[in-house]
Amino acid sequence: MNGNGRGLIELDDLRKVYDTGKTTVEALRSITLTVRENEFVSIMGPSGSGKSTLMNIIGCLDTASSGSYRLKGEEVSDLDRDRLAEIRNQRIGFIFQNFNLLPSLTAFENVELPLLFKGAPTRERRERTEHLLGQVGLADRMKHRPTELSGGQMQRVAIARALACDPDIILADEPTGNLDTTSGKDIIGLFEELHHAGRTLVVITHDQAIARRTKRIVHIQDGLITSDGPALQG
Repeated sequence: MNGNGRGLIELDDLRKVYDTGKTTVEALRSITLTVRENEFVSIMGPSGSGKSTLMNIIGCLDTASSGSYRLKGEEVSDLDRDRLAEIRNQRIGFIFQNFNLLPSLTAFENVELPLLFKGAPTRERRERTEHLLGQVGLADRMKHRPTELSGGQMQRVAIARALACDPDIILADEPTGNLDTTSGKDIIGLFEELHHAGRTLVVITHDQAIARRTKRIVHIQDGLITSDGPALQG
């Protein structure tokens, strides 16, 4: 496993089974994977391979049927719903293909929202939000609503929001899927900057060009990891 420091995400013999009553679907089969602090990893696979299921479990949006998942040494598999929600809000930053911004809120208000949920004081929220929007190059777009922003700008707002609570991990699900080529390259460039600054990033993608910009590629097919190794840069 490439990476520095201790295991941040540790999956051991992880399985996910969906039982519809008539049929049983094994979405993940014996997944064993470690992601260490400050790694920049892409997870690739065709539609139906299990990569989204895997991301949902890593992001505590779903739970495994069996096996172990430790996040920063804490066994996640047996936690109750309240603790899982706390982990999602405080320790994991999500970035989605469709941005998931609230259309009635400004860029500033969208980024500030996780800090409101956290109960951060007003001054801390303002300073943190302004800093993050400046970091992603949107200091002059803070009062704009999503409909007044381009796709690339909306994704930058989503990245700033994901960083709001200083999470342990950034999880990005097809983050360039709704963007043009130039905007997509800009977003991956921003991810590279976050990685160089010490962030841990896991990116779900079907795009080889995006995956090659990460440092490690994990391929998954039919619920199994078929390969795991360094990305070939260039």
